[in-house]
Amino acid sequence: MKIIGLSGSLRAGSYNTALLYAAKDQMKDQIDMQVFTIHDIPLYDGDKEALEGLPPRVVELKEAIINSDGLFIVTPEYNHSIPGVLKNAIDWLSRPPKDIQRVFGGLPVALMGASPSSFGTVLAQEAWLPVFRTLGTKPWFGKSLHVSNADKVFDATGKLTDPAIALQLRQYMQGFVSFINLQQIEVRVSKKTQGEERRPSVH
Repeated sequence: MKIIGLSGSLRAGSYNTALLYAAKDQMKDQIDMQVFTIHDIPLYDGDKEALEGLPPRVVELKEAIINSDGLFIVTPEYNHSIPGVLKNAIDWLSRPPKDIQRVFGGLPVALMGASPSSFGTVLAQEAWLPVFRTLGTKPWFGKSLHVSNADKVFDATGKLTDPAIALQLRQYMQGFVSFINLQQIEVRVSKKTQGEERRPSVH
């Protein structure tokens, strides 16, 4: 199973990027996770798009998502909402509009986040839901993970040191993998059913 992991932070010592790599490490025996950051994605500019097309980094990320089984986003929370740099990346990925279905339609998506505050990233995760709905994704709601007091959960090198969070993280990722498997089964059954409905009757 191939999952794209996307960190919504640009900071070198980002707790969210560290959480993303911890998730990858927790599930390395079950999934192939390709980690992306949003570096080298410029601010969205319709004129720039019209003159130059999509930036190379956006094209690379779009193709990776299209060829994946699911998208795993780790989001910071800024001012009780979505971080602008991550929303900007998603906006680029939705261009041109005719590609939205190909990139996001029916795509299993999971979301988590880490914050030094005691509230984790609850409000940011809630703020993402209308965006996911608009893009036609299939968010996973089976579990939630808001890593609070992140400065006490990771060491200076970005390694996850809290065993309770590590267990929650693995359980969360296992749930997401099961959700993806279920979605794939439903798609196969749906295609089979549609084929049977189109198959002419033999008399």
